[in-house]
Amino acid sequence: MLTADRTVHTTCPYCGVGCQMDLHLRDELILRVTGRHDNQVNFGNLCVKGRFGLDFVHASDRLRQPLLRTSREQAFSPTSWEAAMDALARRLLAIRDQHGPDSIAMLTSAKCTNEENYLMQKLARGLIGTNNVDHCARLCHSSSVAGLATTLGSGAMTNSIADIQDSDVMVVIGSNTTEAHPVIALQMKAAVRARQTKLILIDPRRIELAQFAHLHLRHIPGSDVALINAMANVILAEGLENQAFVAARTEGFEVFRQSVQEWSPDRAAAVCGVPPELIVEAARLYAGAKAASIFWAMGITQHTTGTDNVKALSNLALLCGHVGRPGTGLNPLRGQNNVQGACDMGGLPNVFPGYQPVTSEEARRKFADGWGVSYDRLSSTVGLMVTQMMDAVLDGRVRAIYILGENPMLSDPNLHHVEQALRQVEFLAVQDIFLNETAQMADLVLPGVSFAEKEGTFTNTERRVQRVRKALEPPGEARPDWAVLSDLAGRMGAPWGYRSASEVFDEMARLTPSYAGMSHARLEAGGLQWPCPSPDHPGTQILHAQKFSRGLGLFSPVAYRPPAEEPDEAYPLILSTGRVLFHWHGGTLTRRSPGLDSLAPQAEVEIHPQDASRLGIADGQTVRVRSRRGQLVAAARITQRSPAGTVFMTFHYAEAAANLLTSSAVDPIAGIPEYKVSAVWVEPLAENVPT
Repeated sequence: MLTADRTVHTTCPYCGVGCQMDLHLRDELILRVTGRHDNQVNFGNLCVKGRFGLDFVHASDRLRQPLLRTSREQAFSPTSWEAAMDALARRLLAIRDQHGPDSIAMLTSAKCTNEENYLMQKLARGLIGTNNVDHCARLCHSSSVAGLATTLGSGAMTNSIADIQDSDVMVVIGSNTTEAHPVIALQMKAAVRARQTKLILIDPRRIELAQFAHLHLRHIPGSDVALINAMANVILAEGLENQAFVAARTEGFEVFRQSVQEWSPDRAAAVCGVPPELIVEAARLYAGAKAASIFWAMGITQHTTGTDNVKALSNLALLCGHVGRPGTGLNPLRGQNNVQGACDMGGLPNVFPGYQPVTSEEARRKFADGWGVSYDRLSSTVGLMVTQMMDAVLDGRVRAIYILGENPMLSDPNLHHVEQALRQVEFLAVQDIFLNETAQMADLVLPGVSFAEKEGTFTNTERRVQRVRKALEPPGEARPDWAVLSDLAGRMGAPWGYRSASEVFDEMARLTPSYAGMSHARLEAGGLQWPCPSPDHPGTQILHAQKFSRGLGLFSPVAYRPPAEEPDEAYPLILSTGRVLFHWHGGTLTRRSPGLDSLAPQAEVEIHPQDASRLGIADGQTVRVRSRRGQLVAAARITQRSPAGTVFMTFHYAEAAANLLTSSAVDPIAGIPEYKVSAVWVEPLAENVPT
């Protein structure tokens, strides 16, 4: 049996918890992984993916050299870095010069480091001259950012993971925490068991957390605003609001109070399906707590009403004064390891790093000076969201797309539409560690490196910036992504000259006030939570303690709107999507782990026994799931976990990609797709699959 001869401390590459781990290595192999106890994030714990899911680092199909083809009809041919980088620079410059800067769109990555995301948006803005920069935060928490920025002035998680132990009441809504953020779920379970914290679970499905819940409100998908407004109605009707907090720290209260008067528990029950008495009990419990916290994930955000859902939750917290103290707060649980950091670094079409608006003349002058470029180069026009880019390709506005570590051919909604756009785009370049579904359609593919082969930082869901350390040499000719981007800039006429990821971080910190007090050297001692404005600042565990980022917290009345697509005679069931514990997003990483894949080897459709009986479906039987956009085949899993009238699928399986079914309808403010409510039909097929 091999024994490790060295250990490297780094940050987990999976979800937004940011677990600290040790990689135990020998030669160029990861032999085992252990959690670290010297932190306030995971306290030594790791989930099954973090502990056993790093096989992808050693996968035989890792990209090892650049791939190029002269036409989409030809196969890829290996090429040199020199030829690949020259081709990339030449094509981008030619398209920019012929069609203008906004004919190019770029996707940054929630899987890559802060340093790499910073350089990607710098390349787009400072060299190409476009704000057409976005990434998968658009598809998961853009509505959290939009909603909280409006009501509080900052779109980030207000409190810390360690804060969970200080909550008397926790509201978990739209978050399957035990499967999507397992290590945070451990803290929640411990609070319930050890401190008798009362958990209010609001979720249509009977997920594992239901076993720990004091109350479980199983509402109809897409009815969140009706339910939350009704809770506020009860609190106001019974005089349970925190009048001192409302008077001293908020504005817009009277308009909000009037807006929820009509949302009695009885009216909400007719919309959301939750008994009125449960709505009343939940409202009293939340309002009566000394310290109550709210946690949510994509069950709240991935709706055409996602921003409204978040505003409604914020209204509830402001109404009861459950913000700015330990054990309270509004806490969106970020999905990917660095989705928070990618947003912080300006991987969005409307802001520079640190959420400084591209429309601000002051911000444009600041970054023009910081980057040594002409002020006129930096566009004041807000760029395209990822959900707008494919339409822009099809109507001829976007001619080239450069993608870093994203896979829209699995992650975007209405995949037939995405495929049509990617086949039509004039030039597609992909930088990744595998030849994924999107890369297979590209003109040029560049081999990046995994988290285990690079230096840099990730920012976790609680705003904690933590180090990523190189443990292995890159496979073949693969290069660190920051070095590839720096090389490309030089070929496009801007010799950036970075010698390390640390130098990139230093430049970014100088231009990003919330990171100004950080450096790689300082982070060696442990992670820091932003804002951290100076080298002697300890970081900020709780936001909005004395005042909100916008000054006063803003009550934002929201009206109930039904989902964009509701069940009908042709498509009578609601489809919702999500994760299972053993896999990650499109399965690109975890399905290359034999141990994890053996535990969840195939796509399944959860269906309630009543619906299965009516449709003649047996457990384990092969079924076809159809929507107005596409169809797929999967195995039926008959269970009461999903309520009658609703079916549930994961999005981990390329061979049964759930986003073939999902709608292109988006939230009008955040642009996030409605993954959680699609109308579908399910029918049995003759063939069976193993149960």
